[in-house]
Amino acid sequence: MANDPFARLPEVPSFTLTSDDVTDGSPFAPAQLSGMFGLPGGRDESPQLSWTGAPAETRSFAVTVYDPDAPTMSGFWHWAVANLPADTSSLPAGAGDPDLALLPEGAITVPNEVRAPRFVGAAPPAGHGAHRYVITVHALDVDDIGVPDDCTPAFLGFTMASHILARATIVATAETPAEPAAE
Repeated sequence: MANDPFARLPEVPSFTLTSDDVTDGSPFAPAQLSGMFGLPGGRDESPQLSWTGAPAETRSFAVTVYDPDAPTMSGFWHWAVANLPADTSSLPAGAGDPDLALLPEGAITVPNEVRAPRFVGAAPPAGHGAHRYVITVHALDVDDIGVPDDCTPAFLGFTMASHILARATIVATAETPAEPAAE
């Protein structure tokens, strides 16, 4: 996979991640597209996620959603949540909306690329081609990853790197068609 976000991280075992809203390798539904960025039908709704098979020594989880294909030198972070308690095994659709208060107590959402502590949906530039959205649940060996709740997702990832016991991933896609040429 080009622009593999895990290429420079330690190899770790995997566990199982499923979703009622997205299938690995398939396009996001309109709900997971960005209404904030004007995509038709976009609702900026984080997908439902469920996971099983994390290591027994897991003390917390983090969830990230990352677009490695964004036309930047650093990709685009859509969502990053940390300090999910070890007994968490699912998140409902919409958990990325802080107004709905669907995350477990103690979890923190760090601001994404638009500096909002929430899920922002997919919005690849028109005509840029298909983008991948790497949805990852990270099993961690600490109860609290110890980052400020206003840090960046990249800083969260850097801090987590030495604490990841295992990870589970689903890769969704999205593409915005090119604008028709003016006549």
